[in-house]
Amino acid sequence: MTTQTPQTALTAKDVSTPRTGGAPAKTTAVSGGAIGADQPAADRGRTSIADVVVVKVAGIAAREIPGVHDMGGGLSRTIGAVRDRVPGGRPNIGRGVKVEVGERQTAIDLDLVVEYGVAITDVSRDVRENVISAVERITGLEVVEVNITVNDVRLPEEEEPETTAGARVE
Repeated sequence: MTTQTPQTALTAKDVSTPRTGGAPAKTTAVSGGAIGADQPAADRGRTSIADVVVVKVAGIAAREIPGVHDMGGGLSRTIGAVRDRVPGGRPNIGRGVKVEVGERQTAIDLDLVVEYGVAITDVSRDVRENVISAVERITGLEVVEVNITVNDVRLPEEEEPETTAGARVE
């Protein structure tokens, strides 16, 4: 007599999902499901999370903290500023965020630009706590580290000139 044991253990593995016109999108399976009608509905199937999901969640969570002016290095911010001014262009939420996703864990690197006058250690701590909380809550992955590099400080006299594109005529 042969007995089968249900596959209820959560497993995770890296899988590549092909995309049209580019490199494969890296995804991580965070829950392995069992197959068969005798299994509970919640256990049928598998959930995969693409790396870009972790990048976006971390980027949004980092920008929520007061004192964070922008993210990314000098060149990526310059390209991002041009991209933001193009009609129909969308801001890049993932700018300044790099992730490494494993089977059940992720490590995150952030490049920040902070406002002048804020305590960098306090902003870094708050960003780290918010990013870890958001990524773990939303993705279910354990965040093992969040490395923060402060690339620049935005000075008060570096005010960006307001565009008057809408005020050509009165």
